[in-house]
Amino acid sequence: MRIAVLGTGMVGQTLAGRLEELGHDVTVGTRDPEAARARATPGESGTPAFSVWHAEHPRVRLATFAAAAEHADLIINATAGGASLGALTATGAENLDGKVILDLANTLDFSHGFPPSLSVANTDSLAEQIQRAHPTAKVVKSLNTMSCTVMVNPAGVPGDHLVFVCGDDAAAKAAVVELLRQLGWAQGAIFDLGGLGAARGTEMILPLWLSIMQKLGTAEFNFAIARA
Repeated sequence: MRIAVLGTGMVGQTLAGRLEELGHDVTVGTRDPEAARARATPGESGTPAFSVWHAEHPRVRLATFAAAAEHADLIINATAGGASLGALTATGAENLDGKVILDLANTLDFSHGFPPSLSVANTDSLAEQIQRAHPTAKVVKSLNTMSCTVMVNPAGVPGDHLVFVCGDDAAAKAAVVELLRQLGWAQGAIFDLGGLGAARGTEMILPLWLSIMQKLGTAEFNFAIARA
């Protein structure tokens, strides 16, 4: 599959690298490819400088948002939540038309400290905002409730745990579910929450997730559901 991963940070690097290993044709999209190639400073969370990461993944192409998405079958939004709408606008409506957008971003607001609040919550979600802005695209929300290392290696967390999926287009959700299975998620671990409105709940999990991460001292955990 031809996949465009929008975003050059830790999440984008992790997803792009693993998808390329799985045999997909991957292009990373960014606003300024030349600036990304020249970036030699590691990210704040210890992410390798993009130039270093890209040298280690030479088969992953780098392009503008628009060029990355133009020929993609599926687009992954791995940009920071506050920048996602702008990044997708830069991608161009014509390059999103009819395509699946797997949105895994969260609108975290750290302006008042930790844990953060959300700039979009309760009666709306980033995923729904993206869908409204690009009505001919097919937005699916998933993978936003865990670290990027768990996204691509669910077996790294022992026991049964879940990845949530929601979206309004059944075929688009099926495409995302197939991708999740390729990443190692068992069918029974993929929890379909229904329509895209359920993204409000999954996005609002993030402040709790961050508090748990701080308490545990690690991001290597995930959520499960226990029922009688």
